[in-house]
This record gives sequence, structure tokens and C-alpha cells, in this order.
Amino acid sequence: MIEKLEKDMINSLKSKEKERLTVIREVKAAMKQAQIDQKKEINEELLTEVVSKAIKTRKESIKEFEKGSRQDLVDKTTFEIEVLNEYLPEQLSEEEIRKIIEETFEKVQPTSQKDMGKIMGTLTPLLKGKADMGEVSSIIKEKLSNLSF
Repeated sequence: MIEKLEKDMINSLKSKEKERLTVIREVKAAMKQAQIDQKKEINEELLTEVVSKAIKTRKESIKEFEKGSRQDLVDKTTFEIEVLNEYLPEQLSEEEIRKIIEETFEKVQPTSQKDMGKIMGTLTPLLKGKADMGEVSSIIKEKLSNLSF
């Protein structure tokens, strides 16, 4: 993915795709900053972390733009999310996510809502970057509320 990022940056420069180039440069800058702040080497995991964070921020921005009736900004931000998604691992389907959550529930055996942390702690390494963790969290809450304690 890191090589793809580099190649895409060069291609965007050559084809004068300014919006795409801006997004790619932001990702590279955020990776550099994360490398310095967290003292981590630049690798696929760091790229996934940076891109996931950027997508989450943009999704929150879209909600605000919609409230303000700014369709131009919604469209621009949606395009940016599409570009960012190219640098994430293949996303799991909701069915696959639910299956992994089900397996985790069998392993952890939650007894109350208080076990949410245990479940998320087990699931995060399995799903980080492969699924929207907000969606994962809401599925878990739903399952916990349906359990009879």
C-alpha cells in the first residue's frame, strides 16, 4: 500500500489531479507526523491507522456540512474518502463482521454491558482497518442489550 501511495502521488502529479494529489500529500504528511510522535516506523499498520483516522474525521465533517446545507463540501469530502479508501485493506462485509463478533462473544462470554471493554479489546486487533469500528461498536451494543442477564 505504501508503494501504491508513492506511485499514485507521482501519477497524480503527472496527470494534474490536484484534489487527489492533495489527499495523498495529507496522508504522507500525517504518516510522517505519526512516525515522529509515536516513534514508529512507517509501515502498512501506520498507514492503515492514519487513513482510518482521516476517514473518520471526514465522515464527521460530512455530517456538519449536511447540517449547514453545504453540498459542495459534502461532495468534496466524499471524494476525499473515496481516495482514502484505496489505501485501506479490503473491508469486511457486515456478515463477516457479525461472524467475528459472534465468535468473540463465545470466547469472552459477556455477562453484562460492563464487558463491552473486554469484547472491544479482543476485537480491535482483528478488525482494525478492516471495518468501521463505530459500526462494530453499535453491533456489539445491540448484541449486549439482547442478552438476558
